[in-house]
Amino acid sequence: MAFHEKKIVASIAPYRQLLIAFLVIALISLAFLKFASEVMEGETLAYDRRILLALRDPANLSVPIGPKWLKLAMIDITALGSFAVLTLITVFAASYLVVVRKTRTSLMLVASIVSGALANSLLKAFFVRLRPDVVPHLVEVNSASFPSGHAMNAAMIYLTLGVLLAGAETARGPRIYLMAVAITLALLVGCSRVYLGVHWPSDVVAGWGAGAAWALLCSYASRALEPKR
Repeated sequence: MAFHEKKIVASIAPYRQLLIAFLVIALISLAFLKFASEVMEGETLAYDRRILLALRDPANLSVPIGPKWLKLAMIDITALGSFAVLTLITVFAASYLVVVRKTRTSLMLVASIVSGALANSLLKAFFVRLRPDVVPHLVEVNSASFPSGHAMNAAMIYLTLGVLLAGAETARGPRIYLMAVAITLALLVGCSRVYLGVHWPSDVVAGWGAGAAWALLCSYASRALEPKR
């Protein structure tokens, strides 16, 4: 292949990645809409109720299963998906990127997270699903239920940061470890919402899917817009 042809292929590669990402996001969006339709029609309600009830003492639904320390641990874990904690993590991560002179990546990170949080608020306002009422809530909540904001925002932020950190590593082992940690944090936050009785399991699944899709799109966009060295 001639030199100028190789140069052309290299120049369009980032945009090809964006097109692939767009296709993937479109497919995930269709799956999300299909799942949301089933949720709003009540097709998942039986499974949702069964899981929530399975996590409580049948004799006293205000008591979750497991040792007493597990409830306290879940309350601590669910805070990892709270607005305050995720905002601090975003500010610290964005500031670090500015310090290491990756301002464009920092702006992309902030823009993706802010837009993702707004998307979650719009989805909640659109679907307006009520919180679970089959078991008492173990923490205070005051917003709509679908999709889970904690699950979506945690998946979006932790996975995005995981991709950024893993991208700075050359060895395969550390990259796998970083992504495993990011995925584990997102899963734990989502599971804590169900354990505490403040979300239907389907809310959390939808939040995971939407957050992961948003992180995927933003990672592709960041890679495509990054200047070549």
